[in-house]
Amino acid sequence: MAERLRNQASAYLRQHADNPVDWWPFGEEAFAEARRRNVPVFISVGYAACHWCHVMAHESFEDAATAQYLNEHFVSVKVDREERPDVDAVYMAATQALTGQGGWPMSVFTLPDGRTYYAGTYFPPRQLQGMPSFQQVLEAVSSAWRERPAEVEASAAQIAAHLASAQAGNRRLIGSLEVTPESGPLSGEVLEAAVGAVIEQVDPRFGGLGGAPKFPPSPLLRFLLVYGSTDRPAAGAAASVAGRTLETMARSGLYDQLEGGFARYTVDRAWAIPHFEKMLYDNAQLLRLYAHWSRSAPTEDQRQLALQVSADTAAWLAKRLRVEGGGFASSLDADTLVDGQRREGATYVWTAEELRTAVSGADADAVLSLLDLETGRMEDGGSTLHFGRSLEPEEELLWQRVRPALLAVRDRRPQPDRDDKVVAGWNGLAIAGLADTALALDDAGDPGEKAAVLLDLARDAAEYLLRVHYRNGLLSRVSHAGTASGIEGLLEDYAGAAEGLFALYAATGEEQWYRTAEELVLAAEQRFIMDGVLQDTAVRTDQLAAAQGSLSAADPMDGPAPSGTALFAGVLVTYAAYSGSSRHRALAEALLAHVQLVAARAPRAGGWAMSVLVQALEGPRELAVTGSDPVLVRQLLRAGRAAGGPAVVVASGPGGETSVPLLRDRPAPDGGALAYLCRGMVCNRPVSDPEELAAQFSALRS
Repeated sequence: MAERLRNQASAYLRQHADNPVDWWPFGEEAFAEARRRNVPVFISVGYAACHWCHVMAHESFEDAATAQYLNEHFVSVKVDREERPDVDAVYMAATQALTGQGGWPMSVFTLPDGRTYYAGTYFPPRQLQGMPSFQQVLEAVSSAWRERPAEVEASAAQIAAHLASAQAGNRRLIGSLEVTPESGPLSGEVLEAAVGAVIEQVDPRFGGLGGAPKFPPSPLLRFLLVYGSTDRPAAGAAASVAGRTLETMARSGLYDQLEGGFARYTVDRAWAIPHFEKMLYDNAQLLRLYAHWSRSAPTEDQRQLALQVSADTAAWLAKRLRVEGGGFASSLDADTLVDGQRREGATYVWTAEELRTAVSGADADAVLSLLDLETGRMEDGGSTLHFGRSLEPEEELLWQRVRPALLAVRDRRPQPDRDDKVVAGWNGLAIAGLADTALALDDAGDPGEKAAVLLDLARDAAEYLLRVHYRNGLLSRVSHAGTASGIEGLLEDYAGAAEGLFALYAATGEEQWYRTAEELVLAAEQRFIMDGVLQDTAVRTDQLAAAQGSLSAADPMDGPAPSGTALFAGVLVTYAAYSGSSRHRALAEALLAHVQLVAARAPRAGGWAMSVLVQALEGPRELAVTGSDPVLVRQLLRAGRAAGGPAVVVASGPGGETSVPLLRDRPAPDGGALAYLCRGMVCNRPVSDPEELAAQFSALRS
């Protein structure tokens, strides 16, 4: 019945191709069919790695009777929230307005014009603890459509008006983009208050923020690390919170202690029991954060831990998520198919007996003593590999010794499915993470070839994006099997890809990455600013327009990944530093206006933008290194990265003709190298001594 889904780019949609439900992908054809039949539309939103999405699919969408009712009374639309975040955002807002909560799977019922009149999340096959069964919901919603059309229309109009009001709020948050340098300087006073608000949310026992469930607050951690690298008030406190959170996560069940990579979140306060799906957007951000922390952590043990986690997570990306051609897939599933049944986390959990068998010998008891199996125990009796504490040096050596044997056993188990779709913006974040991890390893004196391998992975992913996703100045959001399909990239895709390419240029000095990043920034400016209002999408469907009262604006608030607004502000600041463009600097400052309103009230929702504000307030510091002596160039770059922190903008090259304005008119002597430390294209005296460069950074900071 669901043949329309069989060749979709989304693995989530393809998972439903054999359902008896007559699914349609989201689009005008589905809504036209609803108008033709005069029936409402059922929109089911989820994603491939979602455990409860699989549960509802098995209970309801694979059930013949439920499917028959859906097919007779609705046009059913299946949406992958990762492929269509524009659809997900609109209907999630409607769901939250109606129920006070949201989540996936999301179940939304709309008129044939796209306006919502009822919504919820997971519905069980039978009435459960006051929750209606899915069949009861379907009957009630269908009955309302047939018998009480005036009530349905009134409800849809009210919800659309509510969403329009929320969009007006987003417009007020972002503010006017008609800002000039005369509008006044940026203020960072609110950032200290934001750090204070974060400290109030810290879990004093287990680290991280708040209680269960616990998510890695990646955009916020970026802010804390960037702010912590400055001499601003509360910088020490910010760095401390970031460091404790990063160390705690690295020693927990959230992190894959055998192979690297982080799960989406833990269901408990102690970080011990994860919801096992692994997402590219989480891991791309976290490997970069650990790379940055490896430079600033106060102890050698912490710096080595940070490097290990970053390097292992990069290796996990290459092993588990890399697709043919060099891009990175979206996720690994939470569930594993074992004997025909989906079991959450089955690949990853262990009993004590399984650990003894895998390790054997004298190490078995010692390994069991390292792990807190009780805190990590799941309902089926298995446990996650959760330490819950720092390891002593000899314990660390033991664990590194037994890891290969444990991983070999685990690799023989059934493995979770992978969602192979490639998302442009998330790949941009992965490129940045790989590039920065390569630099961190190289700067730490890694004796192997890990850094070179990671840079090659970053280049391959960048080339995949440009070859598959980028055509005639337009960026596609998703691809599958080497072919782009579906919608044009969102603001987060253009900005995320530019973020990755700028980072790859900074790591390699290869100017083609800078030139394409510049193209993406300029294209985003043209496509996503409409009548002075920033939008998340360049093209909006009639249904989404109707659903939110024909009013739209970009949502500047971060989720688990940074918002498109924050990413765009960041690449604008970086581009202005490279190019000297005061216009793009002013646009970035305009996009950061909402930080003044949200920083102290909701710091977790403004982390990436706050990190960009710190970068802007710091100048940002610009480092141009030119010369023909590769050893001295490398030494100067290492010194600059160490002294400049994560907010420094780096350009390097041989001098002479260049497409990077920061490098122009920065001559280097024959056979040597010079470093120019600048702010706003105004540079200090060039130096050739790494220690002198570090001293210039210190003087600039003070």
